[in-house]
Amino acid sequence: MSPPARVLLIPPDTRPQTLNLPVQLAAMTGAEVSVPPAGALPEFHTPGNTDLLSDWLLSESGQADLLIVCLETLCLGGMIPARRVSDPLETALGRLAVLAEVKRREPDLQIYAFGVIVRVAHDNDPHEEKPYYGQWGRELRAYSTAFDRHARHGDAEAGALDAARAALPPEILADWLGTRERNHALHLAALDLLATGVLTHLCLTLDDTTPYGLAAHDRRMLEARADELGVWPHLDIYPGADEVPCTLLARALAPQQARVWVRYSGLGGAGAELIYEDRPAGELVQAHLRAAGCVLADSPVGADFVLAVNTPGTRQANRQPDFATVDTPHRHLPAFVDALHADLEAGRAVSLADIAYPNGAERRLWTLLRGLPLARLAGFSAWNTAGNTLGSAIAFGKLALLVGNRAAHAEALFARMVDDVLYQSYVRAEVRGRLSSPSPYDLGDQRAAAEAHLRELITPRIQALWQRHFAGSGLRLQVGGAGLAWPRLFTGVFPLAVLTPGQQRSAPADSRKSPPEPEPFV
Repeated sequence: MSPPARVLLIPPDTRPQTLNLPVQLAAMTGAEVSVPPAGALPEFHTPGNTDLLSDWLLSESGQADLLIVCLETLCLGGMIPARRVSDPLETALGRLAVLAEVKRREPDLQIYAFGVIVRVAHDNDPHEEKPYYGQWGRELRAYSTAFDRHARHGDAEAGALDAARAALPPEILADWLGTRERNHALHLAALDLLATGVLTHLCLTLDDTTPYGLAAHDRRMLEARADELGVWPHLDIYPGADEVPCTLLARALAPQQARVWVRYSGLGGAGAELIYEDRPAGELVQAHLRAAGCVLADSPVGADFVLAVNTPGTRQANRQPDFATVDTPHRHLPAFVDALHADLEAGRAVSLADIAYPNGAERRLWTLLRGLPLARLAGFSAWNTAGNTLGSAIAFGKLALLVGNRAAHAEALFARMVDDVLYQSYVRAEVRGRLSSPSPYDLGDQRAAAEAHLRELITPRIQALWQRHFAGSGLRLQVGGAGLAWPRLFTGVFPLAVLTPGQQRSAPADSRKSPPEPEPFV
């Protein structure tokens, strides 16, 4: 038997979905994961220490088989800091050069990298974007759309572009575009590293994207360069972001191609429209399958796993229940759940991706699922964008073929249900209702109260969910103090550990004291 893979992970930030989840998925297979020290990684919009990251990478690479690296963290301090910092391109490219040096020293090291095409945020967030985005976000979005429409359709769109440009202070537009151009140049340099063999595989993803906009324009430019370099066998460009560490982990740890049967909640589910992506659900599924090293199967019988996708009837909506575009006669949830039950009874590996609504599971679907043996799922995901959900669910499914640690699999699966269902779909709104007009961007002095309400509301529900669906597994659950990853309600932190009867592990970190770090699964 070959020794377990040794993985180095440089994530986009320290949220549970981007840091803990990849570590949990690796643990299912027995792989050993090392992550940089906490001081090297970003904290919300505060950049990480790029010098410390480079030093860590050079010192650890000799003991590793695989490296999964977020280019924005390595070169600009993090995915969010990359949208805010003013570091010049030359500095960023100098930091990127460490990958070539690592490959020169360790030619057998497989380097899986990803970068995130700068988004045009859908809301006026002054913390994840440039501070001026809180005031000028609407105008910058209008410019983004007008620029891309002009680039595609020519002079007929010139008037709209001129008007959008005139609505913005020139210095703000120049700064915003300059940040985009720097990051685009960084991605072009990464394509060169892929062409020269430094990188094993590269994903360039679009975060919170739309059919028209500067991100779509950047995507076309990157695709054109990829055509010139002939690197498509080792490249994916598609909508996604936070989930890519999981995607690349699945590709790296399970390099063989997996056959996947996709089961939609409606017969027309592949055509459903999505809020934060530039393509319909079926095309997004295909893109995420390819990135993880998967292909479509001809039937569920011949598939390595079933990807069950709960799509909206015609289009996603932000508030549920939505009877106009989500819960419509274009799908039939009871039949979908019956099919999932049949798959599980047939012994098939089933990973469920719920993309009916962004930012949490569909409450009606969850009601119907409660009668199923949910602990037997290979995977579950329902968080943030459709791309985030799909990439995570596909990684679960592909790595299910390698699961050797039953407790680690239960921990990863249960953690997603706690976050994506209990918190995102239920408790988050309840906490918000107990606060005084909280800002969606920064809770300020209400954070402590929010975390206290969160612990009160969610802890008994975590225990009840375990008792209903997982207690019969013979495994034990330890639960720590819930908290918030950042000073906003968007991302919760739910420390927990799943143990075999004789296994001992220190109690999960209490997030009231400090942001929890992932426990080493080595």
